[in-house]
Amino acid sequence: MTSRTFRLGLMALDGCMLSSLTGPADALHVAQILADIRSPSNAPRFESIVFSARGATGIRSESGIEISGIKPLPKNPRFDLVLVPGIDHRRPRDVIDRAAELAPEIELLRALHLRGTKIAATCSGTFLLAMTGLLDGHRATTSWWMAGAFRKHFPAVRLEEQALLIEDGNLITTGASTSVYSLIIRFIAQAGEDLAQQVSRMMLLDTERQSQAPYVSQAMLEKPRHSLAEKITHFLDRELHNQISVSRLAEHCGTSERSLLRHFRAHYGTNPLGYIQHLRVERAKALLEATQLSFDEVVERCGYSDVPSFRKLFKRETSLTPADYRERFRLRAR
Repeated sequence: MTSRTFRLGLMALDGCMLSSLTGPADALHVAQILADIRSPSNAPRFESIVFSARGATGIRSESGIEISGIKPLPKNPRFDLVLVPGIDHRRPRDVIDRAAELAPEIELLRALHLRGTKIAATCSGTFLLAMTGLLDGHRATTSWWMAGAFRKHFPAVRLEEQALLIEDGNLITTGASTSVYSLIIRFIAQAGEDLAQQVSRMMLLDTERQSQAPYVSQAMLEKPRHSLAEKITHFLDRELHNQISVSRLAEHCGTSERSLLRHFRAHYGTNPLGYIQHLRVERAKALLEATQLSFDEVVERCGYSDVPSFRKLFKRETSLTPADYRERFRLRAR
């Protein structure tokens, strides 16, 4: 372990997800206790500083809980990492509207970035970081179910929505809410991998998670509101178990293959064949969860005849084998 001090800045704002602030702060507190036990005279120091870009001394979280004692931001802040929390929302539009009201936070993030400070954003807080323009041209992730809205509003960001955590230069983004723990364990690991591992065990954190893909539910994803998108959806829902070509899909939708490709890139971030593969994996996930069908039968119902090929596709999309997926997510009688 190194004995240096590690400072985490937690940006507090009204309507934030409280766990985005308290979770990392608690993890650093646990890390400090363990570090002191292991090396009483030479332990690293962990500091979590909750601050407001507006000089507020208190905020009201998304659940209505009020917290006070927020410190003013120092004139020359020195953080190893600044974290933007998740923002309360019921639909992606809520996050866009809320982030548009956070000009002081946006300006502060830009200023900190110019100073060379590493900045992270978790869950829906990635929208606020994207509004600074700092993510343009960079790889990023966000909460999986908000990927469509993120891609629509921030087309210059190279979104990889299945990733749990992405670090690109001095910018870090994480997926849905609990992925913030992957970030904080990585932060603690700067003081020692073994300490980070002990914190993970103490807090029952799964450090093996590498992807959001196993948790994605197609039914919860926001669908593009577009007549062409509706035609695509209806056709694929009906024909997914059959062989589908781009030309056949374009013909059904009454459009050219070129226009169809442009639509898929803009709304889904992939090409038609890639999207069809994704839908087939989603169907396989549902069948593995809710039925006792063999994997060969599942593959057949997903429009594939090559079982080994589909097994590889499933593993690539979900980061789990079909058997592991079924064991983890199958519906169990209560």
